[in-house]
Amino acid sequence: KQTLLPLLREEAVSFIFPCKPALQRPERQHMVMELLKCIPLLLFLLFVCGLDHFIFSVLSIIQHHSFIEYSYQTSHHLSVNVMGTSLMAQLLRTTIGALNTSFDTEVETSNLACLPQPTGLTRQQYLNTCLPLGALALLCLVQVYPFRLRRAIAAFYFPKREKTRVLFLYNKLLRQRKHFLHLQRGRVARQARQPPGPGTLLRQWCRRRWPWLRRFLRQSCTLCGRPETPRHQPCPGPGCSALYCESCW
Repeated sequence: KQTLLPLLREEAVSFIFPCKPALQRPERQHMVMELLKCIPLLLFLLFVCGLDHFIFSVLSIIQHHSFIEYSYQTSHHLSVNVMGTSLMAQLLRTTIGALNTSFDTEVETSNLACLPQPTGLTRQQYLNTCLPLGALALLCLVQVYPFRLRRAIAAFYFPKREKTRVLFLYNKLLRQRKHFLHLQRGRVARQARQPPGPGTLLRQWCRRRWPWLRRFLRQSCTLCGRPETPRHQPCPGPGCSALYCESCW
């Protein structure tokens, strides 16, 4: 109603306007809390990726610097010579001569089968690992817009409850507005009792001496701090340089 609208600047920041595309203060607070919940997942993901890269590096070093190749060669020759021409010598040559052997052995082996064969993750695999967390963070940013529909859906199904809520909010704002104006009057009175600083006096003197400088040396509303516009109202009190916006005035 006209008794409340337009809302003051301090009041507007505590409400969510569904038609505004930008994120508003209550939504930003909720969004920051949701994003903070993603930080443990992000730290865990970074730890797992770092651990994977560390283990891959260790196994790769072992693979390239622990390769050993063995080469074993041996030669064996056994020959028994029995001298003489007697019957016993011929018998011994026939019997013991079967022991004459000759063979060569060459063996080559390595520990290649025992070495690890690590395979590092590719960029695509790292990207696929981080995509769910990125989608979760994106949902934390986008969820504020569907949340704006909750009040409209609840009002459609429970119109009486919606009417009660609106009436409660209206009365609450009236009480806050009355208390707010009382506090602001006291704050303005305390500011008026304080002597202005040299910078403030110089700016006021320049504005009075050269009126065309007012567009560069703009003042702000004494209550809400809104920058000066043509609709701002100066205080009619003598010697008072306070300036108020339309809603605060």
